[in-house]
Formats: sequence, structure tokens, C-alpha cells
Amino acid sequence: MLTSDINILVVDDSIVTRETLESYFAEEGYSVCGAETAEQAEQKLQEQEFDLVLLDIRLPGKDGLTLTRELRTRSEVGIILVTGKQDEIDRIIGLECGADEYVCKPFNPREILARGKNLIRRVRKQRELAKPSEESSLRDVGTWQLDTSRRVLIKADRSTSQLTEGEFQLLLALLENEGSALTRDQLMDRIKNRTWNATDRTIDVLIGRIRRKLSEDPNCPSLIITVHGVGYLFSQGSEAV
Repeated sequence: MLTSDINILVVDDSIVTRETLESYFAEEGYSVCGAETAEQAEQKLQEQEFDLVLLDIRLPGKDGLTLTRELRTRSEVGIILVTGKQDEIDRIIGLECGADEYVCKPFNPREILARGKNLIRRVRKQRELAKPSEESSLRDVGTWQLDTSRRVLIKADRSTSQLTEGEFQLLLALLENEGSALTRDQLMDRIKNRTWNATDRTIDVLIGRIRRKLSEDPNCPSLIITVHGVGYLFSQGSEAV
């Protein structure tokens, strides 16, 4: 995979931050362009396909959280939020909206490059697996099926719901341990290869996102049970406690 074939979009209203981020990735051989506002970013996203978006939360006009939410409804592009240290609540909301990672200003160039490279690999791999395959492995998840090769949930009507890497890893861990409660620490171990540090709150956010996706089918029973004082348990057809 040639880095020059990988497209990165930097969205930040600070020209210093934007040009700094652009230069980090351009020096690694990536194709990089910038946008000052969410509206400019949307125009560029319509014009070409990107593998990674580095997105400031606080933008003039439409903010980064809104753009993240809108992007995630139609695309699996990698999204890294760039935030200030004071934006803890916004970072959590960003993950809930579907962002993959976040970095805090001031950021370390090596760290943001590592996060970006790991996320680009995940996005490219996911796109390669996006087409149906005869080797697809399907597992029942209530009224859904989980295609473990494509990392998508398939509804009875054959419509699909894409899972992010973190959602997929957590759901797979719960499936593999059906009937047994897993602690948050055990679940955090399953996503330790991700480049942002998982916390108890991160696990809760991802579980909430999985539950919302499963609830898109009104016939799907409650499958992921909160075991108070322990963690979470997957059980077909059980009710939350």
C-alpha cells in the first residue's frame, strides 16, 4: 500500500494547527489537504474519497461533533478528533457520535502519526472486506447475524449496520463468552491494540452504541445485560438487570 494513494483531510480553523498536521503526514508521503470549516470539509468529502479525517471539535459554524455524527451515518472513514485538554465531555460525546480516536492539543507528532497509521490500516482492511464473500462467517445475534469477515450486523431483511473496530471486538468478546459476565477490565484488554487508551467510560460508550444498533430491529431481544458491580454479559433473549 503506497502512502501516496492514501488521502487525509485536516479540518481545523487554526492555520497553524492545520498546516502543522498537514506537514506531519505529507512528510510521510501521504496525500493531504486541509479545510478551515466543516462546510469546506463537506465539499472536499464530496469530491473525493478519504481514508482519514483529522477533525477539530471546535469549529466556526457547524462544529466537529455534528460533522462526526453526519459522517458516521454514511461512511466508515477514519475519524480522529483533535481536542483541547478541557474538552473531556466533548471527547466522550465524540466517541458516542462515532469517532475512532482523539488526540489532545498540544499533541506529539509521533503519537498522532502512529494513531493515524493504525486507523488507516483498519479503514483499508474494512473496505477490502466490505464485499460479500463465500467465506463469510455468520453468527447469530438475536434476530441479527454478525458477519465476522465484513464486521457488519445483518438484519433479517438483509439490511446491514456497520460496526466500528471497537464495537466489533467488544461484541465478539461477549459472543465468545456467552452466559459469562466479563468485567470492564477484561473487555478493555480486547481493545488494547487500539491507539487510544480504553477506560471504563469508553467501554460503556461502546456498549451503548452496540445496543442502539441492535435495537434498530424492534424484534431483537435485549442481549447485552449489565451485571451490576461486575460488567456485562451476553445472553440470547435475556432481559437487562
